[in-house]
Amino acid sequence: MKNVMEFENGYKAVITYDPEIEMFRGEFLGLNGDADFYAADTEGLKREGKISLDVFLRMCEEDGVPAKKPQGKFALRLDPETYYDASVAAAANGISLNQWIAQTIREAARG
Repeated sequence: MKNVMEFENGYKAVITYDPEIEMFRGEFLGLNGDADFYAADTEGLKREGKISLDVFLRMCEEDGVPAKKPQGKFALRLDPETYYDASVAAAANGISLNQWIAQTIREAARG
């Protein structure tokens, strides 16, 4: 996956470049708060990301707060034609529309 750095225990951070400070920025996703880090190169990103994540996890543990925020539901609005096409695709695969959408997203996310 492009611009994604994986850390231990499945934590992932999206990496972007900040031209104003000429550094790369990593931002962890799915956390119950914010944790980001900066570095000039990939080795620095790995090192700083680990430090940032360790501090975040330690603070969550000390405060008795879950590190990951609950996720799983979202509303999706489709135009009628797309909804119909997706419904047909789901039925053709013998699964519900929800299962088909989840499977399609899962496959696309693993890219």
